[in-house]
Amino acid sequence: MLKLYNTLTRRKEEFRPVEKGKVGIYTCGPTVYWFAHVGNFRAYIFADILRRVLAYDGFEVKHIINVTDVGHLTSDADEGEDKMEESAKKEGKSASEVSHFYFDAFREDFLKLKLIEPFKWTWATEHIEEQVEMIKVLEEKGFVYVTSDGVYFDTSKFEDYGKLSRKKIEDLKEGKRVGMGEKRKKTDFALWKFSKSEDKRQQEWESPWGTGFPGWHIECSAMAEKYLGKTFDIHTGGEDHIPVHHENEIAQSTCAFGVKPVNYWMHGAFLNIKGGKMSKSLGNIETVSQLEERGIDALAYRYFCLTASYRKPLTWSEDAIQGALNSYKKLKNICLSFLDNSEIAPKGVPPARVASDKSDKVGEEYLKVNEKYLARFQERIDDDLDMPGALAVLWELVRDEDASGKLKSVEKMDEIFGLGLFEKGEVAVPKDIVALAEERALAREDEYWDKADDLREEILKKGFIIKDKKDGFSLRKND
Repeated sequence: MLKLYNTLTRRKEEFRPVEKGKVGIYTCGPTVYWFAHVGNFRAYIFADILRRVLAYDGFEVKHIINVTDVGHLTSDADEGEDKMEESAKKEGKSASEVSHFYFDAFREDFLKLKLIEPFKWTWATEHIEEQVEMIKVLEEKGFVYVTSDGVYFDTSKFEDYGKLSRKKIEDLKEGKRVGMGEKRKKTDFALWKFSKSEDKRQQEWESPWGTGFPGWHIECSAMAEKYLGKTFDIHTGGEDHIPVHHENEIAQSTCAFGVKPVNYWMHGAFLNIKGGKMSKSLGNIETVSQLEERGIDALAYRYFCLTASYRKPLTWSEDAIQGALNSYKKLKNICLSFLDNSEIAPKGVPPARVASDKSDKVGEEYLKVNEKYLARFQERIDDDLDMPGALAVLWELVRDEDASGKLKSVEKMDEIFGLGLFEKGEVAVPKDIVALAEERALAREDEYWDKADDLREEILKKGFIIKDKKDGFSLRKND
C-alpha cells in the first residue's frame, strides 16, 4: 500500500487515484532565463522517483512539467521586471532565443540525471489563450479586480487562503522589495499584468483588459486543467512554492472550477550550502555539467540525493559529494561483476561474457529474483518514497554472500533508483585532464618523449590512465 506525505494535511496518506489505475502528476518546471543548478534538480529527482514508484506499483502515469518562459517577475509577489525580458536585454537576444537556449541546457542535464521526460513539456507562451479564458471565468465569478497595472485575484474572497502554508493571511509576507501599490490586500496576486509603454516588452498579447502578459501563477492552473483535468492526483514542487505560488494556484483553481484541484500536494526540501539554500542570487551554484567537468558523474549526484528523504534538507559539501561518488562507483562495480558472471544479460544492457562451459545453459540465475529482499524494498519505496531505506536494502542484498537472484533483483530495484547500475560507460573526464592529454599527444607527434612521459605521470597523479590508440587516445579513471 503506497503512502505519500500530503503537505495540505501534514500527514502520510494512503494513495487513492482519481481514476483507478491511472495517475496525473503536475510538476512546477524551470523558469528558463538562466542555467538550472544542482539544487534545482533535487526537486526533479524527487518527482522522478515518485513517477517511477507509481509505475513500479502498476499505475499508468501522465506527467506534465511546465516551462515558464514569460510572467515570472524578479519578485514572486508581482513586482520587478520579467526574468525573461531582463535576461534577453542583458544578453542582447530575443526572449525566445534565451528561453530555448536555457531550456536545451536544462533538458541536457535533465537527461544526464536519467530523469524520465514528461508526457508533455508545457510552455507558458503556448497557452496564453487558456490563461486568458481562466481569468475571464474568475472575473465572471467576481474574484478579480483591475488596477492601473494589472488584473488581480482578490484573496479576501477565498476563505481557505493560507490553508496549504498554514499561516494566517495577516502573517503572510510579500517579498522584501514589494510594496502594496494598488492591491487591496498584500496577499492579492496578479493574473494579468499590463505592459508599460516605457518598457518595450518583447512578449505581450492582447486581452479583454489590455495589452500585457500573464502572471506567473495562472499558467500552472490553466495548463494543469487542460492536460490533467479540473481535479488531478499529485502536484509537486520545491518547498519554496508552498507559501506563495502553490497557495495561489489552489485559490484560483478552486474558485474557477468549483472543485478541489489537487488531492496530494508534495514538496521537496532544499539542497543547502553553508547554512542556506543553494541559489543564483547567493552566487553559490554549480550545474550538473560543471560537476562532470571536474570528474563527478551526474548519476553520483543522483545517488547523493537518494541518501536523504526528499522532505529533509540535504547539505552540500565537497566531502559529501565525493563520498557519494565513491559509494556510487563501488556499488556500480559490484553490480557489473554480477553481470559479468551471469549466463545471460538483462534486456537492454551490454551482453555478459559467457563461459564456454555454460554456453548451453539458459541463464537460470538471471531469471531468479530474491523475493525476500524485493518485499523489503517495496515496503521502503511505498513508505513515502523512503530512498535511504531502499538504498540500505540494496546494499544489504549485494553484500549478502548467501543471497540468490541478485542480478534480476538489482535490475528491478534500479527501475526506481535510475542509477544505470548495469550500464558500462566512460566516466566524465575533467577539462584539465583532457588538456594535458592533448598536450601529450602533440609532444608525441613532435617526438618529445620525455615531455610525453612526464605528462603521462601528471595525468596518472590526477587519477586518470591514458591509453594510446591509432586514432588518438582514451582516458579512464584509475580505480
